[in-house]
Amino acid sequence: KFLKQGESTSARCDEVDSLIKRDCAKVSIENPRGSLKVTENKNLTYRNKDSHEKLTPDEITRIQPQKLNLNLRSGEVQKFTLKYKHAADYPIDLYYLMDLSWSMKDDLENVKNLGTDLIREMQSITSDFRIGFGSVNPCITDQNCTSHFTYKNVLRLTNRGEHFNHLVSQQQISGNLDSTEGGFDAIMQVAVCGDQIGWRNVIRLLVFSTDAGFHFAGDGKLGGIVPPNDGKCHLENNMYTSSRHYYDYPSIAHLVQKLNENNIQTIFAVTNEFEAVYKELQNLIPKSAVGTLSSNSSNVIKLIIDAINTLSFEVILENSKLPEGVSISYISHCKNGVSKTGEEGRRCSNISIGDE
Repeated sequence: KFLKQGESTSARCDEVDSLIKRDCAKVSIENPRGSLKVTENKNLTYRNKDSHEKLTPDEITRIQPQKLNLNLRSGEVQKFTLKYKHAADYPIDLYYLMDLSWSMKDDLENVKNLGTDLIREMQSITSDFRIGFGSVNPCITDQNCTSHFTYKNVLRLTNRGEHFNHLVSQQQISGNLDSTEGGFDAIMQVAVCGDQIGWRNVIRLLVFSTDAGFHFAGDGKLGGIVPPNDGKCHLENNMYTSSRHYYDYPSIAHLVQKLNENNIQTIFAVTNEFEAVYKELQNLIPKSAVGTLSSNSSNVIKLIIDAINTLSFEVILENSKLPEGVSISYISHCKNGVSKTGEEGRRCSNISIGDE
């Protein structure tokens, strides 16, 4: 093979000036540069709750630009700017997942009117609100139980508060005195069974109400269940029965992954006894909140509203897993001229409706 003028017999990469000094023709020097091209750039929109014009979720733009293509060259930085607007009256889907163990008997009575009451209270936040309901059963066998399941999707997301009340009023507390074991199993199914739950591409909230702790990966092995949780939807006739599918409980990391993939924010509504436990869990689950239930859940609506306000108080930028050799750094320009870099550059706090 013959070498062209100026070509080295070994490494051919070098600085441009050095290649020219070796008599390489400029037109023969390959020096590709990185590039950035915005492919979708709709303007930010502002949805006013009092406006006669009602936009669908797909018509509301909170991030600009929406899509861009990057060609990256090793060692070369590419910069781009994202704008975010905290839209008013943004639609919300809320799924209420409740522990039906015997100790939650008084709590169920107060949840029976939650549908209409919560929809009324949510009018101050959004005019487009839907609510669903699911139950977690402490019985994995039929002992002292009205039915035999781990998790049941009682009602997919709906804007019919009366229908929610009607179906919840038909639920029965288990006669089993054991505490719930399958909370993580149920949360996993709510996260990954989007078609059955009815999640829209809007703010997604999952409220888990319980007075018990939780089991996670490894606990199932004590009972002889070895296969790890597969993170897939296993609802049959809107029910999931762990004894049928025979998987270990999900790990916390696996649960975080699926909640993030499906953009679900979790609110743990727990009794005072387990508040500290779930506060520790909150530290491991991004975009989650913990509220303390009163002895009979009479404060559940206030708890939910407070948690929603807390979660919407902050915006956090996240990225999916990056290819090898690629890294991302963030610089945020937040309210009142506050700028942040590093890990804190991902977030802006103390944001209000209309902030950009």
